[in-house]
Amino acid sequence: MSNITPLKTEAEQALIAQGAKVAPDRQSAFARFVDAGLPHRRVEAYHYTDLRALLKNAPPPAQAGGKVTTASPLADIDAYKITLVDGHYDSSLSSALPQGVKLQSVSTLADDGADEKGVLSPDPVIALNAAFSESALDIEIAAKTEITKPIVIRLVTTGAHASYPRVRVSIGDHAKAFFVESHEGGVSGSLINSVFELRLGDHVEIDHLRLNLVDPAATVLTTFGGAMGRESLYRGHNFVIGGALSRHQIFFRFEGEQSKAEISSASLLNKKQHADSTLVVDHAVPECQSREFFAHVLDDESTGVFQGKIIVRPGAQQTDGKMMSRAIVLEDGATMNNKPELEIFADDVACGHGATVGALDEDLLFYLRARGLPKTEAEALMLQAFVGEALESIKHDGFREILEALAEAWLKARSA
Repeated sequence: MSNITPLKTEAEQALIAQGAKVAPDRQSAFARFVDAGLPHRRVEAYHYTDLRALLKNAPPPAQAGGKVTTASPLADIDAYKITLVDGHYDSSLSSALPQGVKLQSVSTLADDGADEKGVLSPDPVIALNAAFSESALDIEIAAKTEITKPIVIRLVTTGAHASYPRVRVSIGDHAKAFFVESHEGGVSGSLINSVFELRLGDHVEIDHLRLNLVDPAATVLTTFGGAMGRESLYRGHNFVIGGALSRHQIFFRFEGEQSKAEISSASLLNKKQHADSTLVVDHAVPECQSREFFAHVLDDESTGVFQGKIIVRPGAQQTDGKMMSRAIVLEDGATMNNKPELEIFADDVACGHGATVGALDEDLLFYLRARGLPKTEAEALMLQAFVGEALESIKHDGFREILEALAEAWLKARSA
């Protein structure tokens, strides 16, 4: 066995120096990060997103009191609003919440970066969040509560520093709600490392919209950990358009029978953006259904990553799991990496996965141009339809239309 200790990168050295100010109750989380270091390509889960190589700097953690100077693209939606600025709850930018919803800012965190039942992976990025996040926002929705308006949680970064927001949501039995987790702001040099935990009771129906709308020069690492009880429905929708370097990881587990999860995603990448979508769906109990659909559009010299895994535990019979990743590569310099996996330890299941990477359909493009459409308009029409397949499952018309408009603007900028 080699006793050689790998040299620390400049970013790792900066993070270790910053760790001198970590509170004592979070030192063990920081120690786990120091022991592991930034994940690199020899770590299987990070094979296509080598943070040791890609993360060039580690700015200092932001202080409370940052000022938000830009409006949210979601501002016109009638919704309850919760705002975290640089990881800190800002009551002045938040609204009153309805009856049945309790919000509390908790100053101390569990130091292991995972919840008590281990939904989250023992990941050094999550440990880093646990070490540097000074507070967690706890949201509790009481049983039998139906929230009639969406709850928009804005996670805003204001400058060239690091923010470590953490949100934990617990939803009681027979409740219904629509959550939006919107990452916004940032500049070149910003580092956003967020964790969002969601625990659903029994007979719950939840829509969860996760948006990466940060500055195209920022770095954003987001983690979502979800677990659901029996006979519940989770609809998750992901939209990625921002960040020079981004990784959005999802760990979702079925803990109650006869539940269903639908997870979709649309990523629009250009220039030298690198965006990683990593997904683990854990069927721990029988008779549950999961559907995952991820769409990627890659232009210029961008890089996309999809790593998806469906796990079927022993005894989780009659599991129905389907996963698909589709990518359209618009330029020869763009790269798409797909790694779908199944781990099945039960024999009465219906599971499958697929992945496709290709260019725009030349026959369809010819058909549209033959009917008078210019090439750029024909391409945009085809790409809108492709992305629309991932967005059409969003039940809220206002949010769906905003994302369709953002996608349309991205396509117009491409053809300008």
